[in-house]
Amino acid sequence: MASFAFKSFVGLRPSLPEKHHHHSLTTLPKSIAPSQAHYRRLNVVAAKTSPKITGRNLRVAVVGGGPAGGAAAETLAKGGIETFLIERKLDNAKPCGGAIPLCMVGEFDLPLDIIDRRVTKMKIISPSNIAINFGQTLKPHEYVGMVRREVLDAYLRDRAAASGATIINGFFVKIDKPQEKNAPYVLYYNAYNGKRGSSGERMSIEVDAIIGADGANSRVAKSIEAGDYEYAIAFQERVKIPEDKMDYYENLAEVYVGKDVSPDFYGWVFPKCDHVAVGTGTVTHKPDIKKFQLATRLRAHDKIHGGKIIRVEAHPIPQHPRPRRVVERVALVGDAAGYVTKCSGEGIYFAAKSGRMCAEAIVEGSEYGRRMVDEGDLRSYLKKWDKTYWSTYKVLDVLQMVFYRSNPAKEAFVEMCSNEYVQKMTFDSYLYKKVAPGNPLEDLKLAVNTIGSLVRAHALNNEMLKIY
Repeated sequence: MASFAFKSFVGLRPSLPEKHHHHSLTTLPKSIAPSQAHYRRLNVVAAKTSPKITGRNLRVAVVGGGPAGGAAAETLAKGGIETFLIERKLDNAKPCGGAIPLCMVGEFDLPLDIIDRRVTKMKIISPSNIAINFGQTLKPHEYVGMVRREVLDAYLRDRAAASGATIINGFFVKIDKPQEKNAPYVLYYNAYNGKRGSSGERMSIEVDAIIGADGANSRVAKSIEAGDYEYAIAFQERVKIPEDKMDYYENLAEVYVGKDVSPDFYGWVFPKCDHVAVGTGTVTHKPDIKKFQLATRLRAHDKIHGGKIIRVEAHPIPQHPRPRRVVERVALVGDAAGYVTKCSGEGIYFAAKSGRMCAEAIVEGSEYGRRMVDEGDLRSYLKKWDKTYWSTYKVLDVLQMVFYRSNPAKEAFVEMCSNEYVQKMTFDSYLYKKVAPGNPLEDLKLAVNTIGSLVRAHALNNEMLKIY
């Protein structure tokens, strides 16, 4: 198992920082260089020819206030950057299963009281309704965190504000690109300040760099012609179920696979504070998403019967990185960049991590806000990101292609998941976001068993085709 050190999680910390006042654009304080106690020292790599900024610090706008934007804004503000975070819906609850790995709790110093459930049990249910218990190898302190996005996102934004970022409730409209080297970008947005009704008041700011963290439908990405990507549509209902049924899901999550719930993804029932999130997704059959959602509810019928739907949500999920993620002094992170894994559909950790990594590259390249940055500084974030996570995305790509293509293949997938070694390797890699070292003998056995499962699945599929 990969070694990992994290902070003790004894007791609960307050979930929100102390109250703070957002600065208006006309009364922004001058940024100051961070102290060693306030921000961990980074490896400054700015070229000495990079021009120094006089009379102010580097200015960066972060568009989007989800995990990517909140993590980026906090890192920038702590690193001496004059930071603006623009989010159009400060009470937004993005449709999302809400699962986060254990390492995110320690790495992003998340308080336990913003985590609704600590899942230690998972059931994976095959097309023929064979259920296997997944999670038998977890250690006593290990769990998968379940969060509500409206809670997590608000916490990260508030922490960014407490670190010095200016939070703007506004809708990003467009960017005027600089015509000269090192000239500022002009970013236009509609500010929701109560003066102009629902449409907001048109305003603008000048910044030296921009981080696009505005999700799968990123307007920043369109502004820099970053290119399109294939996407899935996720549909989710939050269901308030009776207390006795909620007890069943106290520390349990369920995953359903089969063509009825999705031809190329999976359905889920994930527990929240006082309800469950029931959802599914698909890339290839988007118009049928409500039919798949109904099938997911039917599969879980006995366990959620008597429940009341309290919220319905839908949202696109990117399936691969955009063709361009950095253009001059504009970078994309999170869903805007396409950082969601296939097979699992995980995106929260990768959003927050990419936001932080991009912001760190800007802090490093600008010498804590004292110098201008260029495309090379932002590309250092891409180089680090791809080196760290490219293999993870490719492995999950292959798994989805192999095991999600037919019901017999999904039966083989569930059969494989009953293997204790598979469970250990899966959770070790997921919980700590490190490639878990395998046992050569066990790897060989797994390969043989996997081939056997796929052969049986292929034979079963042929028999079913003859019948129908």
